[in-house]
Amino acid sequence: MSASRQRRTSILLCLCLAALIAAVYWPVGRPGFLNYDDDHYVTANPHVLGGLTVSDMAWAFTARYEANWHPLTWLSHALDCEWFGMNAGGHHAVSVLLHTASTLLLFLVLLRMTGATWRSACVAALFGVHPLHVESVAWVAERKDVLSGLFWMLAMWGYVRYAERPTRGRYAVALGWYAMGLMAKPMLVTLPFVLLLLDYWPLGRTRWAHSVVGNKTQLPLGRLVWEKVPFFALAAASCGVTFWAQYTAGAVNSLGDLPVGPRLANAIVSYARYLEKTVWPARLAVFYPYRQWPLPAVIAAAVIVATVSAMAIWRVRREPFLAVGWCWFLGTLVPVIGLVQVGLQSMADRYAYLPSIGLFIMLCWSMPARALERWNVKAITGIAAAAALATCAALSRVQLAYWKDSETLFRHALDVTRNNWLAHERLGADLMGQGRLPEAIGHLEQALQIRPSFPEALNNLAVARMRQGGRLSEVIAHLEQALQIDPDFTGAHYNLGDALVQAGRLPEAVGHYEQALRLDPDFAGAHSNLGIALARLGRMPEAMEHWGQALRINPDLADARNNLRLASAQLGAVPERIERYQQALRINPDDAQAHNNLGTVFLQTGRIREAIDQYEQVLRIKPDDAEAHSNLGIALASLGRMPEAMEHWDKALRLNPDLADAHNNLGVALMRQGRAPEAIQHFHQALRIKSDYAEAHYGLALALEMTGSAPEAIQHYEQALKLRPDLAAASNALARLQAHP
Repeated sequence: MSASRQRRTSILLCLCLAALIAAVYWPVGRPGFLNYDDDHYVTANPHVLGGLTVSDMAWAFTARYEANWHPLTWLSHALDCEWFGMNAGGHHAVSVLLHTASTLLLFLVLLRMTGATWRSACVAALFGVHPLHVESVAWVAERKDVLSGLFWMLAMWGYVRYAERPTRGRYAVALGWYAMGLMAKPMLVTLPFVLLLLDYWPLGRTRWAHSVVGNKTQLPLGRLVWEKVPFFALAAASCGVTFWAQYTAGAVNSLGDLPVGPRLANAIVSYARYLEKTVWPARLAVFYPYRQWPLPAVIAAAVIVATVSAMAIWRVRREPFLAVGWCWFLGTLVPVIGLVQVGLQSMADRYAYLPSIGLFIMLCWSMPARALERWNVKAITGIAAAAALATCAALSRVQLAYWKDSETLFRHALDVTRNNWLAHERLGADLMGQGRLPEAIGHLEQALQIRPSFPEALNNLAVARMRQGGRLSEVIAHLEQALQIDPDFTGAHYNLGDALVQAGRLPEAVGHYEQALRLDPDFAGAHSNLGIALARLGRMPEAMEHWGQALRINPDLADARNNLRLASAQLGAVPERIERYQQALRINPDDAQAHNNLGTVFLQTGRIREAIDQYEQVLRIKPDDAEAHSNLGIALASLGRMPEAMEHWDKALRLNPDLADAHNNLGVALMRQGRAPEAIQHFHQALRIKSDYAEAHYGLALALEMTGSAPEAIQHYEQALKLRPDLAAASNALARLQAHP
């Protein structure tokens, strides 16, 4: 074939490959973000959401967030946010473009090395549309796969050009692409070994091999290895940084947690499973649980791997592509095969993204060249190849449909795997976000039945039960258990802080919010809620500082902005009000009304202990002051002294049965103790006195829901929202009940 004709054919094939990938991945722009890692990588990561700022670029190169060091991956996500904001379609489209570019480069690299146009195109087409690669392309959090894959192809392209005409400049280009690939995903550490394989076939740079394209420059093996020393040095540095990042993050399982025997067994079985899923891509899942494999399964997998290895070695002189392809497959999987176990999965589809190229090379070069010279064999081969690609494309479209949202993805994972505790937990978390609390709790409990020591499931189960109005004691127990398993679980510290605030145990809540911020200083929600707890404890300047921090991290956090504005307004008037009431008390120390007013100012500004002192002074002067008893109850509850608070609310109501606030507060306290029938009576009394009391309608609805009176609960949720449309908790509860009456 002439050079100009081959160029035209190559361009046409590149266009066909791009069109094929576009046809398969066209629906990828429709799904949104998932609740599995997409929040860490994009939707809840302030360093990414801010776009490409100088400070966030510095963070990308210094952080070991998510137990990895991959700064270029962080920068690519930040650039997406700069361009598309939170439009998930844009993020997905970039991943498809990167995958398409990698596919075209793979074709061009193989063509340049071998001169085999159609074989190279078939390998690239299989890489482009194989169902095993859908996970890497369709999952926003796996941007590192497609980005590092592009740099892998660029590094190979640069190396092939260097092999054709060795110069320092060409070598530096290849090494530079490789360095960038390692900064996208450290799994590229195996590239130097693959380059040595390419030196054998098809480049033929070793003295005992024959070049496919007639390369006459052949070197000793030692010289070729020495040539790769800078590549190996970068790989070693990347291995060191990655292991340090993963080990310090607690992502590496120790030998005590997972002994060598099970690791070896899982590695052997995983090689066979990757081979199986490449040849027969069925029952693919986002997560494959780690399991103890029975001895017959391990032996069968070992026999398969050994048989293919023996065949590749036996045919190495006649068909070197078999050995090269098989070693490519085996070698590139080594970092993720589980000998150093990182994470909780036994294997992952995304790990086959680059290793599968070796198997595709074995397949596409297995047809003898002489056989293809016969037109009938060539026609049959072409039809078979077209059918295989069409099948892969159709299966990829089916697999892609499972990635449309979190619920669909994890329901599918439960359908095709057994005892998938993570799928139950993630599905439960998604259902909880939809307000479908009973279903969510069911899946979270199933996750804990399979894996009792699963802190994420304990944390989400606690949150679901708290939203459902369950007992705070149970909620707190679940969160404390999660923290016993994982003391550095940021989300559990945060949620435990919320539960302790509801229980009135403010000092303990502050401790857990502070621990959450020690683990994640950029946790805007923790700053905001810590500010609320500090304000209730009377530490208003600290509270305002944390609200300010929350807004610096997330300027759209409405709660922090409102609290900061109200606190600033209150503090501006507080000194004058305090001085006025204290002046009255200097004139008459037994002025009960002045003590009560001063206590109210202290209570409003979070100076709880001073408020208690003032209310106690009121009761010293007027023991039968119902309002003072009610206010003292509120102050005591803020410090977690709930039994004393309830006593004062009870006294207030005996003195004045028409105190709506006391009825409401006592109802809330009784409901948290699981005494819903008594709580209902107090909420009814509060509404008898004050029919437009939104909080009492909401409390009554919660109590009615706890007793199984859903229709009445719906009525009171609706009434609460009529009176206070901004009452988000009532809105969420109403949506939940209406969806699942």
